[in-house]
Amino acid sequence: MEDDGGERSSFVIGLIENRAKEVGVAAFDLRSASLHLSQYIETSSSYQNTKTLVHFYDPMVIIVSPNKLAPDGMVGVSELVDRFYPVVKKVVMPRGCFDDTKGAVLIKNLAAKEPSALGLDTYYKQYYLCLAAAAATIKWIEAEKGVIVTNHSLLVTFNGSFDHMNIDATSVQNLEIIEPFHSTLRGTSNKKRSLFHMLKTTKTVGGTRLLRANLLQPLKDIETINARLDCLDELMSKEQLFFGLSQVLRKFPKETDRVLCHFCFKPKKVTNEVLRVDSSRKSQVLISSIILLKTALDALPLLSKVLKDAKSFVLANIYKTICENEKYAFIRKRIVEVIDEDVLHARVPFVARTQQCFAVKAGIDGLLDIARRSFCDTSEAIHNLVNKYREDFKLPNLKFPFNNRHGFYLSIPHKDIQGKLPSQFIQVVKHGNNIHCSTLELASLNVRNKSAAAECYKRTEICLEALVDAIRQDVSVLTLLAEVLCLLDMIVNSFAHAISTKPVDRYTRPEFTDNGPMAIDAGRHPILETIHNDFVPNSMFLSEASNMVIVMGPNMSGKSTYLQQVCLTVILAQIGCYVPAHFATLRVVDRIFTRMGTLDNLESNSSTFMTEMKETAFIMQNVSQRSLIVMDELGRATSSSDGSAVAWSCCEYLLSLKAYTIFATHMENLAELATIYPNVKILHLHVDIRNNRLDFKFQLKDGPRHIPHYGLLLAEVAGLPSSVIETARSITSRITKNDVKRMEVNFLQYHPIQMAYHVAQRLICLKYSSQDEDSIRQALLSLKESYIDGRL
Repeated sequence: MEDDGGERSSFVIGLIENRAKEVGVAAFDLRSASLHLSQYIETSSSYQNTKTLVHFYDPMVIIVSPNKLAPDGMVGVSELVDRFYPVVKKVVMPRGCFDDTKGAVLIKNLAAKEPSALGLDTYYKQYYLCLAAAAATIKWIEAEKGVIVTNHSLLVTFNGSFDHMNIDATSVQNLEIIEPFHSTLRGTSNKKRSLFHMLKTTKTVGGTRLLRANLLQPLKDIETINARLDCLDELMSKEQLFFGLSQVLRKFPKETDRVLCHFCFKPKKVTNEVLRVDSSRKSQVLISSIILLKTALDALPLLSKVLKDAKSFVLANIYKTICENEKYAFIRKRIVEVIDEDVLHARVPFVARTQQCFAVKAGIDGLLDIARRSFCDTSEAIHNLVNKYREDFKLPNLKFPFNNRHGFYLSIPHKDIQGKLPSQFIQVVKHGNNIHCSTLELASLNVRNKSAAAECYKRTEICLEALVDAIRQDVSVLTLLAEVLCLLDMIVNSFAHAISTKPVDRYTRPEFTDNGPMAIDAGRHPILETIHNDFVPNSMFLSEASNMVIVMGPNMSGKSTYLQQVCLTVILAQIGCYVPAHFATLRVVDRIFTRMGTLDNLESNSSTFMTEMKETAFIMQNVSQRSLIVMDELGRATSSSDGSAVAWSCCEYLLSLKAYTIFATHMENLAELATIYPNVKILHLHVDIRNNRLDFKFQLKDGPRHIPHYGLLLAEVAGLPSSVIETARSITSRITKNDVKRMEVNFLQYHPIQMAYHVAQRLICLKYSSQDEDSIRQALLSLKESYIDGRL
């Protein structure tokens, strides 16, 4: 099957829903020959869960059924695709193609694992929608691409998206995980990057895709996260291992994961005759895949040498399953029986064409040897013709580049041309400081050269038939090799590289607990700290006894940056990377929700406030006990009384849950929550006032900080009349006086409860502390004395 090259999407997904708000998704990756099945209840009328999955897969084709079996009040997945993904190819297949019974049979036959290992035997009737989507998706791929999927070759994952942290599409955008909001920072020439762009130092296409997938769906399994962190520890402590792996990974071709699809898919015998397609391109891709596989297998001994003494579980397991696996040596032995030992994967077009024509050893096929001779003769004739042109037309700097589309063409520097070009030169095109052109003789030789190469490809493919069938018998080990190389590329060339380029101790290993606190000491924004050398670090602490933090401060004090910083730190930790902090201990987060930004949504005819409420409703409906919620300036897009009431009631609702919430606001009346609810902590971003101007320090401090009338200060600077300013001061002072009285009453009423919660919070910290027994006993005595004296 022809390659979907580069970093373009290679996913084809099938979507189907029923009237019970259930959606089935089957995502087929043509590049790595894998199928990902998901089925879930769509809790959002705007299809937030479905949009999150579609954003994650970034498909090139979406397959839907013609019937709109949409629940009441919902538009249906077909309409969803039309409205939000107009540039993606939409395919409507008959309802009969979405056959769950056929889907179950296909999975059983095609999956590399037993269906029982996937859980399909037990849950077949319950998860029928994703099986129906799988049947339609596989049917379309086999018909459209003219292939048959090889039995027991597909890597199938079931319900995989829910084994990872869920970050909805809106939060991905708000947190600038994949793409930044603005390409440049205001007031500077610096380019602003996303977290993905910052970490995108991977060397392979597969490694880049794995990095993107991990950022969109971080891990939840502590054991897997710690295994990656142990691997990073070893790489950071053993410089020779780190640089050795970096060098070895460069020996593997950039597209190693691409070879799999040519062994997992068999071309249909009638395809070329029925469709009248030139088979030389497909033969060329197959030969290229064999050469690429040989190059990768040639590099395995080097990888084995580097990993031999590795101690961490990830690296030691790779050595055991890959380097000590005799099947790779067997496959390589079968390859070199047919393929010439000196043939290597090449990226330069004509070198690659030559390698492909001479891939098979001489003497195996007589017709192939004749075609090669013709290929060499035409290539030599082109070389001689160009030398003749150099002499005849006095063009010493004449070059003859090659590309796959046009073959050989002539490139002449502008400075060498005196007057007009001779009439023999045709198809003249200006290209920078050169002129590209051709001649009738060169075009004729190009046709003959291409024809000879095509004949070489055809005969080579015939010689490789038995070899390809033999490789297909062990396709599962090739899948494993590709997965391992992608993982190594991400850990070594992305994570370890990012840490090694920072000053010592700038990044630290995060610790994880089951139900412990979220504590980040001197955390920094991973993206902005690379742009601002004087970035101010800030800390964060959340626990069951203090599960909501309200961050206060005027506009531009750094609240939004702080919220984004905490979320990105959690994401980095849960993909198994070090974090930009002095210290970090976290409990595993299963979902991140964000409510940030104030923009109208003209497409759905929603005002700024309506957009806020829809996003907030989605959070309320989907929040779990292990979620992390960050809300920025909720309620400011409507009247002050309504906005304040909505913000207050949302805080009260979230306080009743065990989820961790960070709530940023400049509504000072929300500080009163801390006098009523003991599990609320108030923080503020420090601001100095000098000469009636705000001096932002971007430093987080405990407690509320009343900046007297900072809005009036800005209004005065803006030029409002002094009489208006004075009247406003008088009004706001009366309002503030009433608020202060009410807070004093609340403090006296709820103080005993506050004390009890402070004790509980200290006890939780001691529970997860790594201190020795004597230190903990001393801390408990100190806590008891503080409680008795009322000093907490």
